[in-house]
Amino acid sequence: MDAIVASGLTKRYGRGPLAVDGLDFRLPEGTTVGLLGGNGAGKTTTLALLLGLLVPTAGRINVLGHDMAEDRFAALQRMNFSSPYVALPQRLTVAENLRVYGHLYCVPRLEQRIATLAGELDLGPLLGRPVGELSAGQKTRAALAKALINRPDVLLLDEPTASLDPDTADWVRGWLEHYRAESGAAILLASHNMDEVERLCSDVLMLKQGRIVDRGSPEALIARYGREDMEQVFLDIARGRKPARLPA
Repeated sequence: MDAIVASGLTKRYGRGPLAVDGLDFRLPEGTTVGLLGGNGAGKTTTLALLLGLLVPTAGRINVLGHDMAEDRFAALQRMNFSSPYVALPQRLTVAENLRVYGHLYCVPRLEQRIATLAGELDLGPLLGRPVGELSAGQKTRAALAKALINRPDVLLLDEPTASLDPDTADWVRGWLEHYRAESGAAILLASHNMDEVERLCSDVLMLKQGRIVDRGSPEALIARYGREDMEQVFLDIARGRKPARLPA
């Protein structure tokens, strides 16, 4: 089944150009799909639309069988989001942050859930520390715990490993792979790290000026553009170069 179905998804801010222009895509359960594009391509707006933070100018979004225009709260209880650009409250401790978000999601046996996440994400020594005192890698683990507090069936990630050292970034990617495989969750990943995309994503949506200009598995896109990796494909699309061959 599809965790997310977007049909004709469109967003315009005021009288400006379309930020998102008629997107049609599906996010199957149990998969990780990459949402790629340069700055201003529409990735952040798309994520905000899926989260119900913005109202579409046109089009429809169905998440976990719920129409987001009519029944978004039922879907939001089973979703979550993480981004290094959206900070947790800095003065609250890690445990206090997790309690706040746990109550927002009505998580049963919350203290047990916090203890489980602390063990899985090596947060035990950090639970009593204010988030503002943590390193970048520690903040990322705390943010990941917040994103998993409700065991989401849909996880939206915006640059989850930005500014992390290679070891911590590799650990985060491994944990995301584990969570998807163990839970069957669907993950939509916006990233500029093409190695990350090749490792995690079974399918990729390439955005440019609010439109999907190409899509396919990383392997298929690399072959289509006659390139060696996704970074070269990304540059080709960003610079308006055509694929070496048409899609099969």
